[in-house]
Amino acid sequence: MKRNSKRLLPILTILIVFAILLFFNATFDNYKMRILNLAGIYIILALSMNLINGFTGLFSLGHAGFMALGAYTSAILTMSPATKQMNFFIEPILPIFANVQLPFPVALFMGGLVAAAVAWVIGAPILKLKDDYLAIATLGLGEIIRVVFTNTQSLTNGALGLKGLERYTNIWWSWGLAFLTVLFMIYLINSSYGRAFKAIREDEIAAESMGINLYKHKVMAFVIGSFLAGIGGGLLAHLIGTIDPLMFRFVLTFNVLLIVVLGGIGSISGSVISAVVVTFMLEQMRFLDQAMKIGSLEIPGIPGMRMVIFAILLMVVILFYPKGLMGREEITWDKILGGYYLKKFKLKKD
Repeated sequence: MKRNSKRLLPILTILIVFAILLFFNATFDNYKMRILNLAGIYIILALSMNLINGFTGLFSLGHAGFMALGAYTSAILTMSPATKQMNFFIEPILPIFANVQLPFPVALFMGGLVAAAVAWVIGAPILKLKDDYLAIATLGLGEIIRVVFTNTQSLTNGALGLKGLERYTNIWWSWGLAFLTVLFMIYLINSSYGRAFKAIREDEIAAESMGINLYKHKVMAFVIGSFLAGIGGGLLAHLIGTIDPLMFRFVLTFNVLLIVVLGGIGSISGSVISAVVVTFMLEQMRFLDQAMKIGSLEIPGIPGMRMVIFAILLMVVILFYPKGLMGREEITWDKILGGYYLKKFKLKKD
């Protein structure tokens, strides 16, 4: 493929995505837009976990905790003093935050920074562990963050949570940041740091013998992934409009991990495709939780049945595609257009 074409393709992709989002924004109702926003947020979360688990090979299960840090930070910093007074009626909020109200972009970025800072501090001792021990430690970290938020009444309003948040998250924020996250991941993984991450994933001893600083790169991947998780948590908070500690249980981490595994551990394209497919499938399968009538036969609704059916479908996919739908492969313009030009050349030759 010619160089000029390669330079024009990313611009063409951005224009196509922008046109599609503009069409959806003009035609979709509130419910469909909410699902579309969720898909964009899950792309960010899936890529953040894939960086840690897929590309660097660290078995981390504390993602929900970092999402909580981003969500609560951005929520507290964007709430007006009147809204804070309404929420903190049992015990007043800490005076330092009582009259603070920042613009949404600043608060969202601060949420990511807080998550990254905690990851950097906690990652120092935790990342010396390996395999199952690291998974247990990060899982415990996520639960500790949730329990702390449940019991800090003057900071997070405890188990009551925060309500009345401004719904700043829209299609431009969720999908715009998702698109930027994809571009960032592409450049990161194709850089020397990305190659170091992959080397650590394949063989830590061999990577260290090649001069790669294992601790430095592990912490780097962990901090970047946590920052993106904090951004995703902030977007989720301002999409729903209310948050509480129960939102950030291990189940949320499992949902993100499910997307990563289904798409392919170590594939950017797989995470993007899987995030969209899983989000829309879970919503389309809601009818399974409700009563259904087939002819004269009436089947009573069973709450949670859609999750059972979805789990069965996931098992089938994993059995036939143990590495996920994409494995470690990526969808690139070279593969798409290369296949097109190759086919065209063969037709001409024939």
